[in-house]
Amino acid sequence: MCGRFTLTVSPEDLQAAFPDFQIPGDIPPSYNIAPSQPIPVIPNDSKKQLTFYKWGLVPMWAEEETFGGYNLINARAETVAEKPSFRTPFRRKRCLVLSDGFYEWKKTAGQGSKIPYYLRMKDETPFAFAGLWDRWQSPHGDELLSACIITTEPNDIVKPIHSRMPVILPKEGYEAWLHPGEKKPDQLSPYLKPYPSEEMEAFPVSRYVNNPKNNSPQCIQPGMI
Repeated sequence: MCGRFTLTVSPEDLQAAFPDFQIPGDIPPSYNIAPSQPIPVIPNDSKKQLTFYKWGLVPMWAEEETFGGYNLINARAETVAEKPSFRTPFRRKRCLVLSDGFYEWKKTAGQGSKIPYYLRMKDETPFAFAGLWDRWQSPHGDELLSACIITTEPNDIVKPIHSRMPVILPKEGYEAWLHPGEKKPDQLSPYLKPYPSEEMEAFPVSRYVNNPKNNSPQCIQPGMI
């Protein structure tokens, strides 16, 4: 699964990495983005603008906002076209989730608790997860926009740490993923694969990141404490 990630680059660097989209100039760095928090997304609404949706997909047909809880922060690539909560968003409501790194926890013999690892591109540039979004409306008319991240099998960098990894889209896939119309699963499934491991790196970080309230550069400092 993907349960924590970061977006620490400046708005200027983020704009340079995503030149075809409108990036606000006042995005603060986030070193420990956790479920239920706002996450940076670019939805396929033709506006090409970065905005923020709640992390944890609430399907439009859900009776309550708490539907699914944290279980819907991720969608599995293998079943995303079939599961009731994801199959319609997969066809019609896709988004980019912007990031520059993510965390996974490794179980190691002799350690009392799992060791967190930080994974990012070797050149430290930002990238985009494949995401889904939906719009939910309460009985009182309140609207909630929410999103989740699709995961797939791990590449060679992630495999020693965890059995899943988020789908990282190649830049050439952004246009197809953000197409505002409906797409069939077989048109999208080629993008749901592990990202090339030779472009990524991973290193252990402090258990300081385990607390989602901690949001500082210390989260991504190398070392096991």
